[in-house]
Amino acid sequence: MLIEDRELEAGIHIDFVPMADVLFNLLIFFLLATTIAQVEREMRIALPFASSSGPISAALRELVVNVDADGKIHVSGRPIAAEELKTIVSEAVAVNPEQKVTIRGDRTIAYANIVVVLDICKGAGIQEPYLDTVLTD
Repeated sequence: MLIEDRELEAGIHIDFVPMADVLFNLLIFFLLATTIAQVEREMRIALPFASSSGPISAALRELVVNVDADGKIHVSGRPIAAEELKTIVSEAVAVNPEQKVTIRGDRTIAYANIVVVLDICKGAGIQEPYLDTVLTD
């Protein structure tokens, strides 16, 4: 006859009380954190006036240059000449020396048209123009 040790079986259990306490504390923390963030957004303050103000992100906007199937250069949806592109990029670099430029070329055009745009960007001070491509499966 085998003698069973009931004390060992009765002593093994998983205590869920500490886990429930941690979850309850996390719940309270996140509820309070979102409430404080909402109060900061709704705070009524009178902002000071500035003589030369503008959006901070305007200088950080990326410049996208498209070259269509005919080899025409487009910026902001309108066709421009190469000389005008040089002016636009030079002015953008003057405002923001870390200006980002993305060049998107139609897949059917000669690469020489893309090289013209790359050359203009490098000449205007863009350190690393980005060539945008579409990945295929």
